[in-house]
Amino acid sequence: MVAMLELAPAHENVLETLTVGPRGPRERALEEGILMLSDADLLAIVLGTGLVGCSVFRLANEMLERVGGLEGLGRLGPSAIAEIPGVGTAKALRLLAGLEIGRRSLMRSIRPRPAVCNSAAVAAWFTSRLSWREYEELWVISLDGRNGLRSARRVAQGGVHGLGVTPRDVLRVALQDTAAAIILVHNHPSGDPAPSDADVAMTHKVAEACHVVGVPLLDHVIVSSTGQYVSLLDLGILPPAV
Repeated sequence: MVAMLELAPAHENVLETLTVGPRGPRERALEEGILMLSDADLLAIVLGTGLVGCSVFRLANEMLERVGGLEGLGRLGPSAIAEIPGVGTAKALRLLAGLEIGRRSLMRSIRPRPAVCNSAAVAAWFTSRLSWREYEELWVISLDGRNGLRSARRVAQGGVHGLGVTPRDVLRVALQDTAAAIILVHNHPSGDPAPSDADVAMTHKVAEACHVVGVPLLDHVIVSSTGQYVSLLDLGILPPAV
């Protein structure tokens, strides 16, 4: 649960909004550009209103301080954000929707195309999607005959004990996408991207199953919450597909 904000005693009968003063964040965004605004300014615009005795600017600043900035805010679910005084469900969903729009925009702007050439390109794309996740997720990247991106689909989402996935789960996606080859990607919320024994064992099982059906597993990339990544191909754990 998010810590409760300490708000000033109520002394007015109206909510304080973004219209206070001639040079609020909305005006500066229009005159100087949205890039000139601070994180708190951007958050204040999304919130729109504060509480009686607590301006929206103060609410935005205290929210960011309490949750650890925008990164911390993005890790919270709607219920936790809605519990913050002055937010509520509607504002919480608006905040999360804005963060998700930003993530999707970033993913699509750096999507490796037309060809997936190396593990760094895969990691750059998926770090923005997975680095903030609380639990592990396993994704399958389906490639065409020229290693061009055909699709990227999540096949498993874990809990506190990690992922539960079988080669059949992976192959189902690969065959549905008529993939010529695939790459596995998953995240380590702990911050350490080093593969576990279970990761290595699962990778070898999937590689063997892929070889049988003629859809080679080219790599397994693990990204972390710190932005680091490892490639099982680069580490020599997964032999090059032939």
